[in-house]
Amino acid sequence: MAYLDRRFGGRVLLGVVAVALLLVGSGAASAKSLIAFKSDAELQAFLKRSINKRTPPPPPAPPPPPAMAGAVADMAASPVAVTAAKAEAEPGITNTQVAGVDEGDIVKKHGDVLVVLHRGRLFTISIAKGMKPVDTINAYPPNVNASADWYDEMLVSGNRVVVIGYSYGRGGTEVNRFRIDDAGHLTYEDSYQLRTNDYYSATNYASRLIGSKLIIYAPRYLPWDTAEMHDAFPAYRHWRGDAKSPFKRIVEARQIYYSPLLNDTGISAIHSVTTCDVLADDMNCKATSVLGPDGRTFFVSNNAVYVWAVPEWYGNERKAPSSILYRLPLDGSAPSAVGVRGGPTDQFSFQEKDGMLNVLVRSQGGGDAMWASAFSDGTVALLRVPQSAFGDGTYRMPWRSYRLLPKPKGDGWEFQNRFAGDFVLYGVGTSWGEPDKSKSVLTVVPVKGGDVTSIRMGHSIDRIDLMGRDAVVIGGDQQNLYFTAIDLGERPERGDRYMLANAAQGETRSHGFFFKPEADPHNGSITGAYGVIGLPVARPATPGYAQLFQTSAGMLYLRRTDGKFGTLGELDAHSEGAVADGCVASCVDWYGNARPIFIRDRAFALMGYELVEGKIGDKSVTEIGRINFAPAAKPQPVRATN
Repeated sequence: MAYLDRRFGGRVLLGVVAVALLLVGSGAASAKSLIAFKSDAELQAFLKRSINKRTPPPPPAPPPPPAMAGAVADMAASPVAVTAAKAEAEPGITNTQVAGVDEGDIVKKHGDVLVVLHRGRLFTISIAKGMKPVDTINAYPPNVNASADWYDEMLVSGNRVVVIGYSYGRGGTEVNRFRIDDAGHLTYEDSYQLRTNDYYSATNYASRLIGSKLIIYAPRYLPWDTAEMHDAFPAYRHWRGDAKSPFKRIVEARQIYYSPLLNDTGISAIHSVTTCDVLADDMNCKATSVLGPDGRTFFVSNNAVYVWAVPEWYGNERKAPSSILYRLPLDGSAPSAVGVRGGPTDQFSFQEKDGMLNVLVRSQGGGDAMWASAFSDGTVALLRVPQSAFGDGTYRMPWRSYRLLPKPKGDGWEFQNRFAGDFVLYGVGTSWGEPDKSKSVLTVVPVKGGDVTSIRMGHSIDRIDLMGRDAVVIGGDQQNLYFTAIDLGERPERGDRYMLANAAQGETRSHGFFFKPEADPHNGSITGAYGVIGLPVARPATPGYAQLFQTSAGMLYLRRTDGKFGTLGELDAHSEGAVADGCVASCVDWYGNARPIFIRDRAFALMGYELVEGKIGDKSVTEIGRINFAPAAKPQPVRATN
């Protein structure tokens, strides 16, 4: 499958699509779980036959939108058992999809300290009394050349800061641990490397945290040469500075599972979910793997990791491809699977609720690897999978399980979808490309059945997010940015709208948005009718890909009062006096650089190397403090030991 390599900005072939294969293996399959291989000999024989039956890969997926592709090219020229975490004493600062499941991001909180990951470095800022920079450290191991590495996500548990990245230089997913004290001082501790392909997704995040358990999804694409097959198995090593130190298998044959439905989908990848205890002296990482086609979308709930493996498909929408939906429980038990059709767009296409897994699927698409989530097309359907349907992979969801829904108008780019309570909402936008004058239609579907509602938006649908029990649709035209409330009562309807002139979103990733709910002054209830929105904005309206290289112009704050929007104002970024930071690693903001942060009654705006604190009043936000924590312009030393 053709994807966009992050380091070079060009197209590289990371995976291939396979066709029919012969299944092997003896023993009856459990009705509730998949089949595991009994030995390496059986596994390798199986994979060898599969490789020999491959056909040449199909034509590549559509490239990114032309404007974005050109900009990226220009830039280049320049399982362990897991239990749910206890409720936090205060809400988190990351806009997560599932309560209790933290997601890797560029800013986290440790007591009265903010930890920021930016351009290959970690920074800590004390907010105990005002704001004060405390410490900075490279986000990668000492004495390595990190120029070919991307450090994307960070999580904090106890006194550990964990950075997740991908190293093209040393090969594989990298997990770097740092100790942090109460004051915010950082000390490098150790590093682990997982033998994987790049996990990057333009919309999804590779890592999750439940309690102290780190959960990482990553693929490993199978080679064409059967002599190299052994090197494709998931493995890891504790990095101690020796680039030649061998990887150790982390998944044995008895932890690699397959489904009889691979006859229909083919096999070209090993999909692995790795869990590690980040607070242990040795992280003791373990993994479970499943075989399947290379197109994938994954979703993490409180109970399981779901991996939807789909063959690359950009053909006739009348015949959606055969796919496999895997369920890998977080309690350490064996995975299960069910046969499905088509594929979801991204993690927001999933919802686990009331004993059902609800998935919004399309007939054309290739999963959410690299830029694939930017394109999906064809028929739209709502699939509801009861947990009891997951088993040994022999059962396929019947066609009657798919509720056909209206197909949105558009060319397939930037399909947005989101579950909100008992509804799923979807439409199309232009979030990665140039703002345009499109006027999309939002489709609102009751998950449990009932009439579908179509709402004309008057602007593109670039973001669908939640405000308590309601939703907000954010998008623009060629000049302005709009916020439109969707009241999800008994009958969904368009609510209040706010327009910000001469502006666009400054950040398209889900973590760029935050809604802080406030209590209804009449009865104290928390419904979403009252609250404050924070979102980075760009001025003037710029294409979405600009977020990769530019800092947002400001952070916009809106207050929702009894369902009505009112502007509080913006905290602006100051670009004057900016100096070169000597960046040598992660010098493109693939995961953005701006976040709204709400901590108790305080509000902060992270914009590049600036942290601004604002005081939110009844009708305005006022700047009360600002720091710039940019490092000195002197480049960091790089030693080519790898």
